[in-house]
Order: sequence, then structure tokens, then C-alpha cells
Amino acid sequence: MLRKNAKIELLKRVPLFSACSKRELGEIALLADELHLPKARNLTREGTAGWEFLVLIEGEADVVRKGRVVNELGPGDFIGEIALVSGKPRTATVRTRGPARILVVTASGFRTLMHDVPSIQGKVLAALAARIPED
Repeated sequence: MLRKNAKIELLKRVPLFSACSKRELGEIALLADELHLPKARNLTREGTAGWEFLVLIEGEADVVRKGRVVNELGPGDFIGEIALVSGKPRTATVRTRGPARILVVTASGFRTLMHDVPSIQGKVLAALAARIPED
């Protein structure tokens, strides 16, 4: 299990939170739950609603859009932020290749964070804008 400082170090490397202060990262770390996934599993499914934001701690995952692998993810990569913030359906299916560890921030936790720590909002929105895929 990751301690708060380890979560902060991991979150600091995530582009979505790279501009956040240590205090802001600490607030995010408090919301993030660690999960161990013993085998390959879908983390998201293209076209469905998004209820969580995920950070890959260990393991690898494929990003599949319209049946094609369009990206590969590894430790430190994050997913689910576009659907979480925009309310639009997931833009891709993400499936781990085997065992993995992830950090999970729920939609309600994320909304609470944006409300309670407004200094994070602009930083997160700028990072999100850079990640929205072009169709």
C-alpha cells in the first residue's frame, strides 16, 4: 500500500497534476484509493459514462478506439479524466495486459476537490484541454 508521500510523488509525475503544489497534491492523494488488479481487465469501456479517474502505478495497458489499439500505457499514465470532467462518454476502452496496480479518484471526489481547492481547477483544465482527442 502506498503511503501519502508515495502517492504525492506519483501524482506529481502525472501531467494532469504536474503544475500543482505539494499541498494541492496532498489533497488529491487523500482522495486516491489504491487497487490491485490480479489479471487483465477493462478499466474503461468506449462509449460508456465515466465515474472515475485512474492512474496506472504498475503494469501496462492498451488504449483501444473503434477496435484498434491507438496507444500503450505504462506506470504514471492516467485515464478517464475527459469523461469525468466533461460528462461525455468514454473516448476509448482501456484494458490492462495483466496484473496492475492503480490509483482511483471517483467522480464525486474529483468534483469535491475542484470545489474545495479552486487553485487546482485552472491547472487541471489546461492539462485536460491538451489531451482531448481530435476526431
